[in-house]
Amino acid sequence: MFKFITKRPLWQNILFAIILVIILIFLFLQSLNLITKHGDTLVIPSVTGRSFDDAKKLLEEEGFEVKIQDSIYNDTAKALAVLRQFPEGEAIVKANRIVYLTINRAVPPEIEMPNLERLTFRSAELAIKQYGLKLEDTVYEPNFARNAVLEQHYKGQRIKPGTRLPMGSGITLVLGNGLGQEQIPVPDLFGKTFTEAKVLLESYGFGVGATVFESGDSANAYIFKQQPAPVQPDGRLNMIRQGQSIDIWLQATMPVRATAPDSTTQQPQ
Repeated sequence: MFKFITKRPLWQNILFAIILVIILIFLFLQSLNLITKHGDTLVIPSVTGRSFDDAKKLLEEEGFEVKIQDSIYNDTAKALAVLRQFPEGEAIVKANRIVYLTINRAVPPEIEMPNLERLTFRSAELAIKQYGLKLEDTVYEPNFARNAVLEQHYKGQRIKPGTRLPMGSGITLVLGNGLGQEQIPVPDLFGKTFTEAKVLLESYGFGVGATVFESGDSANAYIFKQQPAPVQPDGRLNMIRQGQSIDIWLQATMPVRATAPDSTTQQPQ
């Protein structure tokens, strides 16, 4: 073998070595194409929304390997339906590519019921979404705490915080309608400043309704008229519930009462 090399001129040996290297590189590249299937590509079919069995069958028939990447719960999708796939549908990939699927759980996971009572409706609504629940209905009851959550119900029964229930369950909220159940005499605001009247009304759970300023600074102006009035024309007390409002009229100077109210009638002060 060595005589075959040594009896040839050097330039022939170098040329032979170059040709041999080129042949080896060519054979290597051809074998690499066969191993990696270079240029052999497929389009991945979209299987989102299909059942896992149908998706797996379709992908395997197209020459893809299928693996479950994750399982999550979506109450709007069917059990074991494909929610996501990677690579996505219509993507062009090489043959034998693994397609990872995220499927919907067959059984919803259980969660602990949060405490929504005493929250505002808006805060409770956000908490319901955060915990993966659904707002099924709202029911209003007389209570001066308007839109505050009084009770939380599940399947028609009041549910305690910490009770385990399936994710996606429907929750009914019992809310205050802003009106109390008890009838309370209308307070007499005549001669009080706007600031004094506001404090008094808030202490009884009443609101300040329409406010008419005839003159003067609003905070220091005096009330000379209100609606409803504390006493009806026949002398009976006017009664309202918590959460209702009283309209007031104000002026810059202290008003003088035309006729004094019945001294036998006690008014809230």
